[in-house]
Amino acid sequence: MLLDTPSLYFRAFYGIPESIKAPDGSPVNAVRGLIDMIATLVRKHSPTALAATMDADWRPAFRVAAIPTYKAHRVAHGDTEEVPDALVPQIAVIQDVLDALGIARLESPGYEADDVIGTLTHQATGAVDIVTGDRDLFQLVDDARPVRVLYTVRGIRNLQIVDEAWVTAKYGVPGRGYADFATLRGDPSDGLPGVPGVGEKTAAALITRFGSLPALLEALDAGVTEGFPAGSRTKLTAARDYLNAAPAVVKVAPDAPLPDADLALPAKPRDPEALVRLADRYGLDSPLNRLLDVLKG
Repeated sequence: MLLDTPSLYFRAFYGIPESIKAPDGSPVNAVRGLIDMIATLVRKHSPTALAATMDADWRPAFRVAAIPTYKAHRVAHGDTEEVPDALVPQIAVIQDVLDALGIARLESPGYEADDVIGTLTHQATGAVDIVTGDRDLFQLVDDARPVRVLYTVRGIRNLQIVDEAWVTAKYGVPGRGYADFATLRGDPSDGLPGVPGVGEKTAAALITRFGSLPALLEALDAGVTEGFPAGSRTKLTAARDYLNAAPAVVKVAPDAPLPDADLALPAKPRDPEALVRLADRYGLDSPLNRLLDVLKG
């Protein structure tokens, strides 16, 4: 089980009142929420291995170089992401709690959590469940392995299981075609423009007809006309530079450099003394005890 940790702690922050505070008055809603999420996930899905992935770089240079608008609307200043003031200090606490518990926390310099998930998925020899609220990771679903996304859009207790059949039913594209579809359609939430004038229906029709973006571009360059919806050839030709650059932005990396890590679920805390200090300082006894009970089981 691979956790898109930023996606989860943002969900926890916005889903739990900021009135949930530590004894010193600092907010801990995201911390408590994430701990309870992990407890629920482990109890319901019984993973044999678990990794909490993090953003070492939320807006990697290689993606900005390819598409300068990538996440530009979410920049607070410089290269800093716009994050609520009450959440910022909680991220460090989350990291400390994960480390004290002994839950593997992985990041890679110059890469996003999505890329860490992509790399771990590529390396995995068995089934993988990816927990996220980010549609970008639908590109990793693979029934043959199997790789699924546990999509949090309806909450952690009511996860949507995303497999190839679900992607096809939802978007009308081959089950493994989401990245190419998203490249054509674009994604305003990430500052990805897409091909002007090509919406979801046209993007789905093109990927279904040609099977992949490289095959589509090969047909476009070869002068093929059959299979292109009316007017789409002109739009795709005009967007050729974008279509050359965008895959590097949309596709998650399968080869981000990662340190060696033990992904086994900890039966007991790695650092019990540190965990007690964190529990006392931030008032985390109840959620940590719930998680520890699940891990022991």
